[in-house]
Amino acid sequence: MSADSSAQPASGVGIIEAALATMPSNPGVYRMLNTKGEALYVGKARNLKRRVTSYTQLTRLPERLRRMVADTAAMEIVTTHTEAEALLLEANLIKRFKPRYNILLRDDKSYPWLMLTEDHPFPQIAKHRGAQARKGSYWGPFASSWAVDQSLQALQRAFLLRTCADTVFANRTRPCLLFQIKRCCAPCVGRVSEADYAALVAQAKAFLSGKSDTVQKNLATQMQDAAEQLDFERAASLRDRIRGLAHVQGNDVVNPASLGDADVIALHQAAGQACVQVFFIRGGRNNGNRGVFPATSADDPPGTVLAAFIAQFYDDKPPPPQILLSHAPDEADLLAEALSLKAGRKVSLLVPQRGEKLDVVRHAATNAREALERRLAERAGQGKLLAAVGELFGLAKTPERIETYDNSHIMGTNAYGVMVVAGPEGFMKSAYRKFAIKSAITPGDDFAMMREVLRRRFGRSLAEDPARQSAVWPDLVLIDGGAGQLSAAKTIMAELGLADIPLVGIAKGPDRDAGREWFHMENRAPFQLPPRDPVLYFLQRLRDEAHRFAITTHRAGRSKKLTTSELDEIPGIGPARKKALLLHFGAARDVKGAGLKDLEAVDGINRATARAIYGFFHPGARLDED
Repeated sequence: MSADSSAQPASGVGIIEAALATMPSNPGVYRMLNTKGEALYVGKARNLKRRVTSYTQLTRLPERLRRMVADTAAMEIVTTHTEAEALLLEANLIKRFKPRYNILLRDDKSYPWLMLTEDHPFPQIAKHRGAQARKGSYWGPFASSWAVDQSLQALQRAFLLRTCADTVFANRTRPCLLFQIKRCCAPCVGRVSEADYAALVAQAKAFLSGKSDTVQKNLATQMQDAAEQLDFERAASLRDRIRGLAHVQGNDVVNPASLGDADVIALHQAAGQACVQVFFIRGGRNNGNRGVFPATSADDPPGTVLAAFIAQFYDDKPPPPQILLSHAPDEADLLAEALSLKAGRKVSLLVPQRGEKLDVVRHAATNAREALERRLAERAGQGKLLAAVGELFGLAKTPERIETYDNSHIMGTNAYGVMVVAGPEGFMKSAYRKFAIKSAITPGDDFAMMREVLRRRFGRSLAEDPARQSAVWPDLVLIDGGAGQLSAAKTIMAELGLADIPLVGIAKGPDRDAGREWFHMENRAPFQLPPRDPVLYFLQRLRDEAHRFAITTHRAGRSKKLTTSELDEIPGIGPARKKALLLHFGAARDVKGAGLKDLEAVDGINRATARAIYGFFHPGARLDED
């Protein structure tokens, strides 16, 4: 990687021309950076020098790219062996840095998988997220937790595999409720042999791999044999399993058995926005769908949006052998080559023209259109509410970012302050922040807590962005509290030189009744809104979301503290030594009262460590004598 920032030409074009002097003609990825070192744009090229040269020809660039060039203060490049490798790297860097001028996926949620463990005599089937580190077979991804839960329940009915954790399995003495409702064969208490359970596992693997017809025929044959042998109980059990298979096996336009393993991706654009619907088809079954709203500009053509989406979407997940698309993506051959390189096998991109595949893509496109229409309608409603809030509080413009603050504690302990953020698209959960109260304040002093939270939040933003040019500055700050809380907030904001940011306190009404809240502002008498005012409901939602986030943050912190002890504060005492001490003495208070010789007797605690522990609990004690 190379960077050129030694020279500081007056314009972005000058920066780019200086970088071109040493830029190779190899394939690779380039990054345009602003004065803060933040990525403005990430791009890939077969020939870096030729591609970057195009940015110096301003008359041929649209206005959006001219602004980007003007903001460029430095450039960085990474060379690769091939253009396909450059495309994969570009997608990775875009997801990591989220450059302002790139099409962004905006899909930071992980996708669940089904996992069948292979490190236990009786494998467990379960939902799994995250790294696939445990030895086992994985099927997915699924579009949502609901989708994987539905499949898991159907598989329980069809194959009776256990879903309990290994620790629960090892300690069972009688069958659990799942055995009673015929969703498990109770291997934990020996109701099935290891060989018979292995047969169930093999059937489940065959079904998940797309061999559902074979599995169903085998079960039907077994049911018929059991009936002929007058073993009606076994025949009924097999009948129930076949029904479980039929529940998850139905074929329709969104469950096309002929597809095998494929993803269906459809795009719809309207009003300068885009929605991409992804259907996951695995083993001929529909694993659910998810709508994603990538950040695009109004003039981005469908092929450009889909190409950017596909590259970023498969950055952290394996692509299936076939991807069906509503539009042909830009550089489709290169994209297919890059995905094949990532998957280690051929990946085909196809825009169907007829038949069942076209029906599936049309269905996905309909879902994309309807999802975008709902989103536009919601945003229009949200925009009206924000405009009404701006009018209510006399703001200079419609607020784009509203921050709401609240505190939570119990008698001053485990005190936390939180910030929740809302804007035109609703709650911006990625912008939420939590603040563990660190200063020595009087227990229960909510005013002091609020002052600390605001000082830390806005003090840091001032240090990072003194000119207040970024999007992290609020148009309105709501405080959960009355005149006292508002006064505490005003004091801090004035000290920081931010008195121009509007502050509003929301005080609960008499008997804490919702709908009777009082609003407090500077230079304005406290006032209320009509009980059924939509703006009141909107402000209540903001306040209630802050309260919910504060409570859950406080509970999480309190639970964490319950699992810690004074031993965690002793230098050199890690989890292993802590465990050894607790197993030997029983509790932290007994470690505190132990003598030096008693500490040395613990496995894994040498003389130096014992002296460190004793000295921690007895800081004034002499340690030069036994």
